[in-house]
Amino acid sequence: MSVAIVTDSSSDVPKDICKKYNISVVPLYIIFGKDTYRDDGTQITIDQFYEKIKASTVMPTTSQPTTIDFLDTYKKLLENHESIINILISKKMSGTIASAELAAKELPDADITIIDSEKVHMPCGFLAIIAAKLAMEGASKEEILQTINEYKEKVKVLFIPSTLEYLKRGGRIGRAKSLLASLLELKPILTLHEGEVSPYKNTRRWEHGKQEIINIMENMVKNPSKLHVFVGDSDLKSEGDEFLIKIKEKFNPVELIRGPIGCIVGSHLGPGALDVTFYED
Repeated sequence: MSVAIVTDSSSDVPKDICKKYNISVVPLYIIFGKDTYRDDGTQITIDQFYEKIKASTVMPTTSQPTTIDFLDTYKKLLENHESIINILISKKMSGTIASAELAAKELPDADITIIDSEKVHMPCGFLAIIAAKLAMEGASKEEILQTINEYKEKVKVLFIPSTLEYLKRGGRIGRAKSLLASLLELKPILTLHEGEVSPYKNTRRWEHGKQEIINIMENMVKNPSKLHVFVGDSDLKSEGDEFLIKIKEKFNPVELIRGPIGCIVGSHLGPGALDVTFYED
């Protein structure tokens, strides 16, 4: 292929899909106190991560890939590709793009393009998959970039945490707001807006929140036969599997992917959440 596609580990693209479409993934880092883990599944698995976060009194933090991480990836890919397109986590959420740009400057003669997806998790991941499919079909760099720009606004995501405890512990919401939501049994549905996590709608109780996500999707989706969906969970595998069945029964999408909410997003969201990421062709 003349164009190589790179994303980062926060995009949570399942490993089998990365292999199928030749997507290279540069890992971020997870920090628990004095311990740092490379987010590639070798130093800590997703299951181990969620067990560790539940046992810890403090939330983990995350760190961007190093310039060397990107540089090593670039050099390897440039052996067999004419150009590289990076599709990365929103720069409002991470310094990952800064590391990618510094690495690109080390290779001034290389054709390297860095895209701020303005997203994280599978909204970023779907953009990488779309780009990789086009690259495998022989599309030019310009054609891929144009398509990614078109799909940026098409990809939607809705998250629902079963508890606000981890968002509170991570400083994402205040204690008073968390307490009020708990007393009222509110389950906020979250989304991504302008590169940041934003509230979408408050719902009452967990089961109502899950059904409301399906209702929201029903209002948004125009043509289910062109619908692509990812269903994710953070340490809620059985509920995620059940949710996927409901999505399939309701929409019968052309593509339906199941996977976990990875360690990077999980570091901020905590265990006990579901999400649906979707777009139409």
